[in-house]
Amino acid sequence: MTPDRRSFLKSAGLALGGAAVSPISRAVAEEKKKTVLLQCGWAVKNIGDIGHTPGTLRFLEQHLPDTHVILWAANVDEPVEAMLRKRFPKLEIVRGSLSQKDGPVREAIGRSDFFLRGPGMGQSTDFMKYCREIGKPWGLQGQSYFPDMIEGPGGDERKELLDNAAFIYCRDSKTLAMLKATGIQTPVLEWGPDGCFGIDVRDEERALARMEKHGLEPKKFITLQLRTHSPSSPGVDDKRPQKLNPLHPTPENIADDERRAKVYQDLIAMWVKETGWKVVIAPEVYKEMEYNKKFVYDPLPDELKQHVVNFDEFWNADEACSFYQRAHTVICHEPHTPIMALAVGTPMMHTYSEFHSPKCWMFKDIGLEEWAPEFDATPAEKMFEILMGIHRDYPAAEAKVKKAMAYVEERAAACMGSIRSVIEA
Repeated sequence: MTPDRRSFLKSAGLALGGAAVSPISRAVAEEKKKTVLLQCGWAVKNIGDIGHTPGTLRFLEQHLPDTHVILWAANVDEPVEAMLRKRFPKLEIVRGSLSQKDGPVREAIGRSDFFLRGPGMGQSTDFMKYCREIGKPWGLQGQSYFPDMIEGPGGDERKELLDNAAFIYCRDSKTLAMLKATGIQTPVLEWGPDGCFGIDVRDEERALARMEKHGLEPKKFITLQLRTHSPSSPGVDDKRPQKLNPLHPTPENIADDERRAKVYQDLIAMWVKETGWKVVIAPEVYKEMEYNKKFVYDPLPDELKQHVVNFDEFWNADEACSFYQRAHTVICHEPHTPIMALAVGTPMMHTYSEFHSPKCWMFKDIGLEEWAPEFDATPAEKMFEILMGIHRDYPAAEAKVKKAMAYVEERAAACMGSIRSVIEA
């Protein structure tokens, strides 16, 4: 037998042998995989709520690549699920209620090594109680709280439950300071980014088609959206004491909306006069489309409307990200549209009202305080000054975005490292 033939047979044998044992090896590897259950996916008519999920999944994928992830989806529709499965083909999704004793959620928690509660503004405590009951470690990522989480009736019980967390990462420094002042005893209590910062889904085809439809050129338009005192769904009142989405807005609520809308109208007029470029009223929340048209777009003079595009179709987070990547600057009363802008490298301005929650401080926490003016204390002229500061040195603004996002990534790595410490202990 020639040496070449012996080498060939040896190589072939090794290849065949490897193929024969690989299914077993893969099975063993799968058995050794740790599992994290992520509870997320709060709403589908809010691209911020949609964006939490793919962003957090990206952080998990990047920092815990050998971990199996189960998504306990509170609410996903067909387009959102298709987007998630396209980006994360190995993702397992379960739906259902924790109260169902033999249901899919409890079964999924049972075979998980860790329970991760995704970003949000407060939460029920049922999962905390259940995890304590069955001895399952759990942690909170990207949380904000109003004081009533730890105050008032039941406050002491909720604080005791928070003590049992493996970690709590607050997405804003005000919530973090509040929990620290209360003396929460979790081993890790730190600042960590809202999961939406990790978003990397795209729908280029839809975004480009939308731009073509409205005659928009890359980096030659800004976007904005106002948040109003309006119900989240027709006929549904806000049961929270803060009543952020009232079914019956008060005269004071309506006056707020009209006054803030006028600031945006003035900002639009100044931008168009200075640049001749367009403005897009682009929704973060479905329910705001009706009210932005009513309060911001409709009162504009006809000559200004020629430069303003008011979207009358809602969209998914992937299309929004592709669209915001081509915007000059993204301006929004809500916080997650600006987060998506930063995630795709675009400068932003968050015209916040702290009434809506302390999550507005997220931008100060990552070094972008000057791009986060308080709505009611900032006239349109000052907002225009901030916008033109971005415009006049756009490369510097883009560098500022990169610096802020580098800090976000650093803190996301810390959060994911906390999960690794628990599941590998």
